[in-house]
Amino acid sequence: MGKIKFTKGELKRQRDSLKQYERYLPTLQLKKQQLQLEILHQLSLFDEKRIILDKKIKQAKTWIGLFADRDFDIKPFLAIQELKSKTINIAGVDMLIFEKALFPLADYDLFTTPLWVDMGIEVLREIIAFAEEVNIIENGIAILRQELRVTAQRVNLFEKVKIPEAEESIRLIKIYIGDQMANAVGRSKVAKRKIEELSLEGTIV
Repeated sequence: MGKIKFTKGELKRQRDSLKQYERYLPTLQLKKQQLQLEILHQLSLFDEKRIILDKKIKQAKTWIGLFADRDFDIKPFLAIQELKSKTINIAGVDMLIFEKALFPLADYDLFTTPLWVDMGIEVLREIIAFAEEVNIIENGIAILRQELRVTAQRVNLFEKVKIPEAEESIRLIKIYIGDQMANAVGRSKVAKRKIEELSLEGTIV
């Protein structure tokens, strides 16, 4: 707790601060809850997409070797031309949501190339797009967790530091002002009694 002034002005300032903290705290607590729920949702989504991706990769491994047996460079057809995503706001946090991955046209001789090449390229593109989506979800989770840490720190600061400090400052200032008022009343009574005694002495004389 910082140094406080034992004045009525300081009492008002501490009361105003306390009201402000108590007004902001529920908003921070709500944000914390929203972030926690969204992280759980995104983790569930990540696991779901990751399982699908792993399954697709496992299936692709059974035939991917066919490309190595042919004099055919598949890499140009698997490079992402454009990654489309949108930004949404969750509990005050901007997050990217995967939409789709665009690839260049597969420009090769369809008559001399086996049909499985088309299917293979399509499956591999799907795997690459899935991997990008999983990566975006993972990055989003990291952003949400960081925001949750910051929000939780603020909630703790308000609950365990700022509000108790303001309440204690108000309590101490009120005690001090109360004591000062009591002392003032006591001094006033003493002064009044002395004046009355002096008046009585003057009357007697």
